Amino acid sequence: MSGVDSVLLVAFGGPTAPHEIRPFLEIVTRGRGIPAERVEEVAHHYEQMPGGRSPLAELTLAQARALQQTLTQRGPTLPVFVGMRNWHPFLYETLAEMAGKGARRTLAIILSPLRTEASWDRYIQDVAEARARVAGAPEVGFAPAWFENSRFVAAVADRARAALGEVPADARAGTPLVFTAHSVPVAMADVSPYVSDLSAATRAVVRRLGHTRWSIAYQSRSGSPRQPWLEPDIADALRHLAADGERHVVVVPIGFVCDHVEVLYDLDVEARRVATGVGLELHRAAAVNDHPEFVAMLADLVRGVHGGGR
Repeated sequence: MSGVDSVLLVAFGGPTAPHEIRPFLEIVTRGRGIPAERVEEVAHHYEQMPGGRSPLAELTLAQARALQQTLTQRGPTLPVFVGMRNWHPFLYETLAEMAGKGARRTLAIILSPLRTEASWDRYIQDVAEARARVAGAPEVGFAPAWFENSRFVAAVADRARAALGEVPADARAGTPLVFTAHSVPVAMADVSPYVSDLSAATRAVVRRLGHTRWSIAYQSRSGSPRQPWLEPDIADALRHLAADGERHVVVVPIGFVCDHVEVLYDLDVEARRVATGVGLELHRAAAVNDHPEFVAMLADLVRGVHGGGR
C-alpha cells in the first residue's frame, strides 16, 4: 500500500476514569460468557490502579507522539492517530477525525505482537466495521506482523537486561527468565500462529541477551473455567521455580507493548504475591512502552509501505 498519507495505531483501549470501568468491561466481555463475578473481580483490579484508571490510553498516546516526532525528524512527515477497539477514542471516532482532516490512505499498525483471532483478526474486523460507519473514511492497509522485528527484539531485550540488573551479580547469569503473554483458549491457539509467534520472539530475545535459562508462561486468563486455555499459568511457573530452589526470577511481559492493568495488576500484584509466598524475588521487566527501539520499529513499518526516506 504505497502513498499513505497518515498512520493509525490500533490498540485495545481502557477506562480513563473510575466511572468508565464497568461500561468498558461490558464492551470487552459482551458475548463471551465470562461469569459476572470474574468481571467484577477485574473491575476491582482497575479500581486499585492510581486514579482508578488504565494507563493504556496515555501510554499509547505517548507511543504515537514519539512516532510522530521520529517521522517529522527523519521522514516521511505524516500525521499519527490512535484508535481503540473498546473505548474512546473508538476506531470510528478516529476515522471520522481523520476523514475530516483529509486523510485518504492510512497505514494501520496493530499494537499487538502476537497473532491470534483475539489479538489480530478482531482488530482488522473492527477497523472494517468502523470504516463502514464513517462517510469518506480513509482506505486502510495494515502493517505486517512484527513479532520478530529486530528493533522490537532489541527493545524487549533492553527491558529484560535492565530487570536482570536488579538481581545480585553473583546470581544474575543463572536467574531464570519467564516470558509471558496473555493466555487464550487452546482451540483459538490451535488455528493461529500465536504460540509459534511467541516462541520465535522469545528465542530472538534470549539469543540477543545470550541468556540460557528461560521459559514461557501465560497470564490473565479470563474465560470459562470449563474451557482449556494455554498453560502453564505464571503462578504455577513461579511455584515450580521455587520448588526447584530458585530465589530470583525475571518476568518479561513480551506479549504486551504497554504497562497497562494486565501487567500492573496480574504481574506486579498477583504474581508478585505468589512469588513472595514461595520465597521468590520477582523482578519484572517493563513493557516496551515508548522505548526508542520500539518507536524506531514503528517508523520503519511506515517507511516500508510509504517509500519515504530516512
